[in-house]
Amino acid sequence: KIEQNPYDRLRGEFKKCENESTEYLTEEEMKALESLHPLAGTQMAVARDLFVFQMFTGLSYSDAQAFDIKDYKREQVADADGSSGERWVNIGKRIKTGVPYVSQLLPPVVEILERYGWQVPKMNNIKYNACLKVIQQALGFTSKLHSHLARHTFATWMLSNGVPLEHVSKMIGDSNIRQTQRYAKVRPQAVYDDFDRVAEKMIKQTPKKA
Repeated sequence: KIEQNPYDRLRGEFKKCENESTEYLTEEEMKALESLHPLAGTQMAVARDLFVFQMFTGLSYSDAQAFDIKDYKREQVADADGSSGERWVNIGKRIKTGVPYVSQLLPPVVEILERYGWQVPKMNNIKYNACLKVIQQALGFTSKLHSHLARHTFATWMLSNGVPLEHVSKMIGDSNIRQTQRYAKVRPQAVYDDFDRVAEKMIKQTPKKA
């Protein structure tokens, strides 16, 4: 009976994520979290391991809880020095969106999986975030630790290590690259590095005073 959609008047008024502030852990904070070893078997230990797992896979909480090592293919690879190694790889789909993502298990992830019998530790999301809050206070982090922060940290860490934006988008399964661009916006250190390179060049080119 309504001839015109009343929401048409509002279209274009809101731009999602345009000014969104994305928090993430610095590499120093990542190392501090990795170095934290709560008493084995406690909820704090499980929360720490689950966060580290997410932090080095980029998987969301729901995707991490649904993790199955059977989905991954174990491949033999040759290292740069000629020695043999192995890697675990998978092309999966995100539970929430169905968007494909490309995954490879990094050493910290393999270490955690080996400790839990190649399974991801299970924890209720509410309890998980409550434990992360305690860990945050123990480490003195300014960033609020929550399950989604691990995903933000993974994407930002990959970008800071020179991984192309398009590849990071595939790693975390964003539906489009514009979503991934928000992580590139929160990397002031990369800008500082550019300033340092220019400043160093200027210093080298400046004639020394007699």
